[in-house]
Amino acid sequence: MPAGATFVQADVRSPAARELLARGGFTLLNHHAAQMDVRRSVADPLFRCDVNVLGFLNLLEGARLGHVRRVVFASSGGTVYGESARLPVAESAPKLPASPYGTAKLASEYYLATFSQLYGLETVALRYSNVYGPRQNPHGEAGVVAIFAHRVLAGQPLTVFGDGAQTRDMVFVQDVVRRTWPRAVSRSRRWTDRRARLQHRYGVETSVNDLAPRSSPSRVADWRSSTRRSAPASCGGTRWPSTRQRTDSGGAARSAWRRVCERTLQSFKEG
Repeated sequence: MPAGATFVQADVRSPAARELLARGGFTLLNHHAAQMDVRRSVADPLFRCDVNVLGFLNLLEGARLGHVRRVVFASSGGTVYGESARLPVAESAPKLPASPYGTAKLASEYYLATFSQLYGLETVALRYSNVYGPRQNPHGEAGVVAIFAHRVLAGQPLTVFGDGAQTRDMVFVQDVVRRTWPRAVSRSRRWTDRRARLQHRYGVETSVNDLAPRSSPSRVADWRSSTRRSAPASCGGTRWPSTRQRTDSGGAARSAWRRVCERTLQSFKEG
């Protein structure tokens, strides 16, 4: 943690979190906290709404009372569109989330727009693609890179759910940070409309079948023997979008893939 920073542990739904924003003299709320398990959102949509929608609204109210200037929100680059969108997906494509997770993200974007219109907040919704990298949790509803890295280091085969043809637009976490920070601190005139929705992605499709041998070339045989069918809710591809805001060029994403995978694996080795 940076010197001079104070860490406060609080539930996003709590009065304490709201009061912190209301009385703390902050200029920016950068909101990435969430209950992230898509499958749990399907099994328990009330809990998902309580944490991800009402929790966020609680913080927005604190930001309003505390005269926070800007709110940056981590939305989703795939789940807000649903499964029926045509590829590549434009930012303006119709929104029809297929899970309560996506519905909560989209509802939060609308709350941002409402608070901007009513109270003058500058708001940014960043629709991240599939982010991966060091320190990612390999358990629960984790990203496929983290899961594969964990299994490689544990000497376990790589299991592919479904037919493995589902695609992801994999974005390295360092690139996401590099592109997110300017949106948080910029004082450009582009903020005069107070609202922005931006995609963070490479625009390069990577199937799970492609990802497995790239993650561990020596374990391809194990990977192929471990393929099995999964429930529909676990399959399907993330809809990689056509967008005005790319995190990097597709060529750069391809050339850097092995290097960042090695960095991610090394982070797991180091604990």
